[in-house]
Amino acid sequence: MRLLRTRLLLTAAALVTFLAAAPTSHAATFQLIILDGAGEGFNDTTPAAPIGGNPGTTLGQQRQNVFKAVGNVWGAILPDNVTIRVEARFDPLTPCDSTSGVLGSAGAITVAADFAGAPQPNTLYSIALANKLAGTDLATTVNDISARFNSSVDDGACLGSSGWYYGLDHQEGLDIDLFAVVLHEMGHGLGFQTFTNLSTGAFLSNTPDVFARNMLDNSSGLRWDQMNSSQRKASALHTGLLVWNGPNTRNAAPQILGHAAFVRVDSPPVIAGDKQYGTAEFGAPAPDPTLQRDVVLVNDGTGTTSDACETIVNAAQVAGKFALIDRGTCTFLQKAQRAQAAGAAGVIIGNNVAGAPPGMSGNDPSIVIPVVSITQADATAIKGQLGVGVVASIGVDVAHLAGADDLNHAKIYAPNPLESGSSANHFDVTATPDLLMEPFINSSLTSNVDLTQYVFADIGWLGTTTAVQGGDGPIASRVQSAPNPFTASTAMRFQLEHGGKTVVEVFDARGALVKRLPEAWRPPGPQSVKWDGMDAAGHRAPAGVYFWRVRSESEELIGRMVRVE
Repeated sequence: MRLLRTRLLLTAAALVTFLAAAPTSHAATFQLIILDGAGEGFNDTTPAAPIGGNPGTTLGQQRQNVFKAVGNVWGAILPDNVTIRVEARFDPLTPCDSTSGVLGSAGAITVAADFAGAPQPNTLYSIALANKLAGTDLATTVNDISARFNSSVDDGACLGSSGWYYGLDHQEGLDIDLFAVVLHEMGHGLGFQTFTNLSTGAFLSNTPDVFARNMLDNSSGLRWDQMNSSQRKASALHTGLLVWNGPNTRNAAPQILGHAAFVRVDSPPVIAGDKQYGTAEFGAPAPDPTLQRDVVLVNDGTGTTSDACETIVNAAQVAGKFALIDRGTCTFLQKAQRAQAAGAAGVIIGNNVAGAPPGMSGNDPSIVIPVVSITQADATAIKGQLGVGVVASIGVDVAHLAGADDLNHAKIYAPNPLESGSSANHFDVTATPDLLMEPFINSSLTSNVDLTQYVFADIGWLGTTTAVQGGDGPIASRVQSAPNPFTASTAMRFQLEHGGKTVVEVFDARGALVKRLPEAWRPPGPQSVKWDGMDAAGHRAPAGVYFWRVRSESEELIGRMVRVE
């Protein structure tokens, strides 16, 4: 067995632990090890009113409760008999200013290879996953995951007036949902990361990790474990071409991802064609049928006149057109608000730096026009042709999935230039709906772990995985719900390897039992059990994420479903 350190350990100033366990003896159990000093971070004694289902009466208690709720979500999905130890603290993190900032970071402290139970030789696994596969703690002297969260968000040092939201109901409004951020960062620590040096393309200790073995470059047809370092370095910059090759994720993509959108310049011919684009949390979805309009550069008459950070003075020209706006100075939300007030039919925001178009955060239900971003190069090209007139279209491509290639491989975030800490470690920002493991926080995120759970199946966390290399053919998951999401009822479908008495139970996102269905003897093979969306008391279960568990004497299966109003 090889055990490798991936980063320096944080020095503990104080140590407090508690367990966050899911409602099954075989589910993952998490232990939070607090590295904050007395009276700060997870130990902060500042009084706080209970909020959004979080009963804590101090900031520290509420932060610990959020972590516990996240542990329940992951614990309901991931089977593991080895406690997962997470060391965490709140610190000021940079960069962080009035419009953007780092919210948190996390990763595996160590990795292991060639241990007893490893599915593949010569392959690195995040230590929490390695422990699960080995059935024992392979690194008893160190913890498994290291996490930090940005204390400056509450201190008012960045992100303007937005602070952390500590509720468990994802009703954060203009604040930042700590639940979603912790859920995301824990995903990294549990294995949604590559240990490849993206600046050089070199593997850690010249050994591929299981995440890298599942990444495929469509420009070459090679997986990362089939490339040399130079090829991997280049692949990390192949925007839209780097994809996830795992069969479970590919099979699940059509059930989770929506139709792709497109942003296209129709004329003049010299700049015509589909453009790389970023999406916004706010505004209307891509229009269907397609919306085609002339493009007009905004003018607010002040400073950088094209940034729409003041009232737009050429509203008469903008009305009914696509407003072209430069990124910078004020928020994306403010730009869209001013463009809509000027009568724009849609907003196209040009990046002000080289690289991929940015994802755009914010929340304003009053914005009812589509808002997209494009690269700096495309924005410059459009500006150069405004004198002859530019016509563009925004619409829906029903033949393709948003955030996937033509074969339903989910796209991996690969901007050019490289973004340290983000590139090759997230889903691409073109995914719709927004996915948990995208590089930017989105207000639409809840307790849903969407495609992420299938990535975890591909790397070995769940029993539905087969060989992670190759993966060119879809495989049938042993658990799935249909429809999912659902409104009134759904069918929980599963496949038993052995016949016998089985119990089907439904739990909410916090791990509380919602309903236990009658025990029944079932033969081996495919099964289907209907849940009518009612709890044990006969009341309609609220909208949200639910987990269902099938237990028999010889096996246990866990699935996820979402009820919507």
